[in-house]
Amino acid sequence: MASKKNMRLALVARFRSILSGRDWVYLSGLLVPLVVYNLVLKVIRIQSQEDLPGGFAALALMRSDLLFNLGYVFLWVGLFALTRQSRFRWPVVVIFHAVTILVLATTTSAHGYFQETGSTLSLNVITYSIGTLGEITDVIGSVTSLATWAWALVILGYIMLGPWIIATLVCGKRGRDRSIGSLSTSRLFALGAFTASLGFIFLSLPVGAGVAGKSFSRDAVVNVVMSEVEHARIRDLTANATSIEPPVDTSLQKTPETVKKNVVLIHLESARARSTTAYSEDLDTTPYLETLSKHSLLAERAYTIVPHTSKAITSINCGIDAHLVREITEAEPGGVPARCLPDLLKEQGYDSVWFSSATEHFEDRRDLVENFGYDDFQPVETMEKEGFQKSNYFGYEDDIMLQPSRDWIEQHKDKPFLATYLGVTGHHDYRPVDRYGLKDYSNFPPLDHYQNEMRYLDFFVKNVIDQYKELGLYEDTIFVIYGDHGEGFGEHDLFQHDNTIYQEGLKVPFIIHEPGRFEDGKRAQTLTNQLDILPTLVDLLGYKVTGGHYAGRSLLAPPEEDRTLFFSCFDEYRCLASIQGTEKYIYFFGNQPEEVYDLASDPLEKNSIANEQSRQELKHKRLQVLAWYSKVNATYERRNSGQE
Repeated sequence: MASKKNMRLALVARFRSILSGRDWVYLSGLLVPLVVYNLVLKVIRIQSQEDLPGGFAALALMRSDLLFNLGYVFLWVGLFALTRQSRFRWPVVVIFHAVTILVLATTTSAHGYFQETGSTLSLNVITYSIGTLGEITDVIGSVTSLATWAWALVILGYIMLGPWIIATLVCGKRGRDRSIGSLSTSRLFALGAFTASLGFIFLSLPVGAGVAGKSFSRDAVVNVVMSEVEHARIRDLTANATSIEPPVDTSLQKTPETVKKNVVLIHLESARARSTTAYSEDLDTTPYLETLSKHSLLAERAYTIVPHTSKAITSINCGIDAHLVREITEAEPGGVPARCLPDLLKEQGYDSVWFSSATEHFEDRRDLVENFGYDDFQPVETMEKEGFQKSNYFGYEDDIMLQPSRDWIEQHKDKPFLATYLGVTGHHDYRPVDRYGLKDYSNFPPLDHYQNEMRYLDFFVKNVIDQYKELGLYEDTIFVIYGDHGEGFGEHDLFQHDNTIYQEGLKVPFIIHEPGRFEDGKRAQTLTNQLDILPTLVDLLGYKVTGGHYAGRSLLAPPEEDRTLFFSCFDEYRCLASIQGTEKYIYFFGNQPEEVYDLASDPLEKNSIANEQSRQELKHKRLQVLAWYSKVNATYERRNSGQE
């Protein structure tokens, strides 16, 4: 018995020769909860993914987290040992708390971002969010609550004072360090702790690109750092890439077929094709659109290029690929390297107006619309809000645009005009608007709310077209009805739209209704994307483009059977994709294995056939999407830097 007691005393003495008992308690009071918290969050993320292994197999996905947290513990134990009885102790204590707050904030943000979107957090997302914090305050508020912020304050308070309170309760008030052992022992241990810390952190960096992906397999803090290291290499892709000749000197030339008809762009926010009746007959969300499509041109295989509104409307209005970066550089002075539809039509005597049921401040929308060349911009701030419901955190139901539309048209109906209606009903956070009643579409509340918003949009389209009929302009107007992008609801463990590179995020409704044309209905089977809207409208109006070339193709032209479409996630270096024929390829910048789908036999992209492709075939597809990505970005970056 005495021997065991002596062993315990010897062990305690050894630990106190490194750090005092108070130091051990102080460090444990913060490091132990932090490590447990980080690991529990990772377990939750693993369990939320249906395709990932559980049990002991999940430990491989936690290896990086375990090693990083071990390294973090050894780092601070070493620093405390190094500064024992030193004037640098208090600066180290302050840095300890500050860095721990940063680690906790990063881990928590990464967890929240993943839970909301299914995507991992990277440094460019963090820097973009910080730079646009004023714009995304409402976004943050929509996914948090008062209780969340209260807990955040409690946790922050604990980080600042908890270790001191616990150490005081256990060890009493701080006095002179009378622990056994020399400072040289602490210094020697500190050297060993630093070495171990570096070793553990270094071992936490490399992970395999398995099904979960490198980013998911890494610890959240490690991934933020490593993603930036990897992205720095990829940036060199555009350094020597050839750029695309932008259509900056184009104009419209009249032909014998030219007609002066009004052009109306009706923007269906976050509308995915599969959630509309015109593309899914068994779903009764949009019966009006279904009826309208029978007397219209409907593109059966229409896609967005980047699943994000500001990028999509750039392609729609200007006929060019948007800048493949997260920043909305297109809103900057000279940020759009093209002559856009409003400018082209202005030379032909057209007025133009942009109505928006969203705030003008989100993503510099006013500046972006002005760069497109619109004469008038009417955001929700200029509209009467009484009697209208908020449909999400940054806008109102789309019917709020109807009265401003009527007022403007009555003043401008003597000339041809271009009018865009950009609504936000359909956008996350899917607040049901009950003006036209609600239906039960799904047992999953977010999807049910979203499908009801698609139903609302059906009424809105009818209201707009009825307004033109009432004002006597219907017969002289071309209506273009399109989804800017789709929306994910966990079909591929992704939510919302920015990084939903699968069909639910990319395939959108696209209908052109011109009274007197397509009366028996026309279904375009060819692959098409938003670059095709501008040339199709030019064709319908009977003009010819001179002085340059737009990349898109008119849907009235003969189909191009071997056409390849390219796509990008909104987050930088997240993913690229291509579709040729019915084969779809997805590239994840080396983060996870490439995927290939046969959309003819597997339209929901359930089974990747990448393992049936040769290495040479996959390489060819990879080089194709990277070449497109680098050329598009080179076009913007060289123009922005003044290189022509």
